[in-house]
This record gives sequence, structure tokens and C-alpha cells, in this order.
Amino acid sequence: MGLVFGGRGSDSPWVSTVWTCRSEEVTQMTSVAAETWGLVFWEQDGVRGAAVTGPESRAGTAPVPEGAGFVGIQFAVGTSLRTVATPTLLDGGIALPDVTERGFWLDGTRWETPHPDDAEALIERLVATGTVDRDPLVADALRGGRPAVAERTLERRFRAATGLTQGAVRQIERVRTAAMLLSAGETAGDVVVKLDYYDEPHLARALRRYVGRTARQLREGSGGAIALGQRTTS
Repeated sequence: MGLVFGGRGSDSPWVSTVWTCRSEEVTQMTSVAAETWGLVFWEQDGVRGAAVTGPESRAGTAPVPEGAGFVGIQFAVGTSLRTVATPTLLDGGIALPDVTERGFWLDGTRWETPHPDDAEALIERLVATGTVDRDPLVADALRGGRPAVAERTLERRFRAATGLTQGAVRQIERVRTAAMLLSAGETAGDVVVKLDYYDEPHLARALRRYVGRTARQLREGSGGAIALGQRTTS
């Protein structure tokens, strides 16, 4: 079966998505580039773990504990942890200690381990204590706003908040959308037009770098397990 994903959006401005995953008969996956950081919790054979995951600048491979269940919270672009500079998380992460069914440690405090339907309650507490912060200038720029700062200042704020350039954040957002559209059956030509790629080779290069798949593989669901989200992969 591979990886069985589920997920939902969130009304919280601090959260991008809340997702779940079950690994079945798979020990490795393709990890897709991601413009944001997250929290992930898992359970395998009664043993629990949790980690802070960083933004990912390109596609790669990652091990998968077989028969494990996951709950993840992907934060919105511009958010950050008080005690960890987001650039230090780029293409990496931090394992969290002493994780149980009831709680985990983060920023020197024990928090209740979330479930998929109550993740926002945890986020509200993290925000209220200042454990999670946000740069509103970055979020405004991504929505198309024009912050009253110099371009160099805006670029510095993007790097501080995400570990990535503003251009890289936009490229990753676009190619992830392209990959989801292709996985849903759209043609490469249609995706090129819809997402304003120059041509199909331009799209192919972006997919290779950030997704680790060709357009054909995404449409066919081939190439092995992939952490693209909200779909079943094999």
C-alpha cells in the first residue's frame, strides 16, 4: 500500500495544514521540498516519538518506520519557534524528548500531545506563551501585499523566518501545487498554463529538483512512496 495520507486545512492563521499518515509495507519515501516547518508525532508498536521538522530546500529520501501512524502540523510561512532559528532547521529537524501518549516536551514545557481534530488547541497555547511567533511582514508579502520596507530588508526577513529566499518559497509553493494537480490526473500542458510555467521542460526541471518525480510518474502514481500529502501513494 505505501503511505496513506489524510489531511485538512485550518482556520488558524498560524497553521497551513494538519495531516495524518499510515505507513504500510514501506521503509523509505521521497521527501518533497517544503517551505515551512512543522511538528510531527508518531507511534510504532507502542513506542511514541515527536520531532520539529524544518523547511526542505529540495527533494530527497527519508526512512519510514513500517506500520507507524503519524499526526503532523505544518505551520504557516512566517511562523517560527522562539528557541530555534528557522534557518538552523533547514533540511533537518530536532527530535523531541520524553514523548508519551499524553504529552511531549518543547521549549522547556510539557505539552499535551495533539490529535488531528484538536491541533489548533495546542497551537493556541504555544502562541499564547510566545513559544511560537510570527513575522506578519512575511505573511503579508506572500498574500501579495507590498510592505513599506526595502527589498533587501524584506529578503532578510524571509531568510530569518523561513531559511529560504522569497523566490524559493514561491517556487516550492508553486511546484507542490503542480505535483498535486498532476497526481489528480491533469496533463503537464494544462499545469504549465494554469501555473504560468514557461514550458513543459521548465516544469520538468522544477519537479525533478523539488518533488523528485516526473510529470508522468505523478500522473501514474509510480516511482515509490512519496510524502506529497492527502493521497494514497505506493
